[in-house]
Amino acid sequence: MGFSKGDEVAWSTSQGETHGTVQERRVRDFTFDGQRFRASDDEPYYVVESAKTGAKAAHKESALRKRS
Repeated sequence: MGFSKGDEVAWSTSQGETHGTVQERRVRDFTFDGQRFRASDDEPYYVVESAKTGAKAAHKESALRKRS
C-alpha cells in the first residue's frame, strides 16, 4: 500500500469519517502536537491535513484509506 504527499485519504474519527491530504510520511519515531509516535519502515505514520478544518494530525498507515 503506502501513500504519497498530496494523496487524498479518508480516516475515521469519533465524529465519523473525515478526509484530507497527505502532507508527509514518517518512518522514524517523532513527536507531533505533544504526542509521541513510534514509526518505522514497517509501520509508517502519515501527517494529514483535514480538508474541512485544515487541522493536521498523524495517523498510522493502517488507519488511512485512499479516496477514489
